[in-house]
Amino acid sequence: MSQEDKSIAIIDNVQLQQVQATMSKIRQFQQIIRQSFVEGHDYGVIPNTDKPTLYKPGAEKILMLLGLRSEFDIVDSTRDFEKGFFEYQIRCRLLHGDMIITEGLGAANTREVRYRKGDPYTLDNTVLKMAKKRALVDAALLVGSLSDIFTQDIEDMVDLEEVPVRESKQQRRYDQDGTITRKQVNRMWALAKGSADIVKQALKEHGFEKSEDVPKAEYDAVCYRIEQLAEQQEMEQRPLQG
Repeated sequence: MSQEDKSIAIIDNVQLQQVQATMSKIRQFQQIIRQSFVEGHDYGVIPNTDKPTLYKPGAEKILMLLGLRSEFDIVDSTRDFEKGFFEYQIRCRLLHGDMIITEGLGAANTREVRYRKGDPYTLDNTVLKMAKKRALVDAALLVGSLSDIFTQDIEDMVDLEEVPVRESKQQRRYDQDGTITRKQVNRMWALAKGSADIVKQALKEHGFEKSEDVPKAEYDAVCYRIEQLAEQQEMEQRPLQG
């Protein structure tokens, strides 16, 4: 039997009413995502790209809405301390109970453009977390049938200096000399849950006075520290709330 015949055989066995019902549910779910997700926190708009890019908080919301949990495995890794090269390939499984629903893959390494100016020996954990995040986003896009709404996190995969953009003078102030973009600044504040003290502390620890002074190569490290401080603050406040 040819490939075409096999495809026709599969189509012949499909219950069209069930397909229509499923497609209707997918469209309804996509509409909910469009209405409830927050730009700058759940997703971002990268100039000159066709689709918004899904961020980690948005991917986590998709899992929560669908009642799924995530598990991660290191598929492959390189930790070369002599050459200062660190690379991780991560698989993210999404499960409903004990049933595996889908999987996503993500990779990151210290030779990416955004990390080349940094100290590779301090970026080992950063690229591991980045690979995990990319795998999570990949899996979330698959499970939610959301690839026609969002794309993978382009902001993490390309150097925005390479993207030709028509910007206002105010926007260029955040991009000059390879510093982070306005949307990246907003995202830092979102990770800090609006806490100026957390942002200031993370910036101070990395040697910066203002958020717009952060180089793109240092962005992930600063965001990671902001997340740590926000989680620490939340844990410290929990006994008071109970």
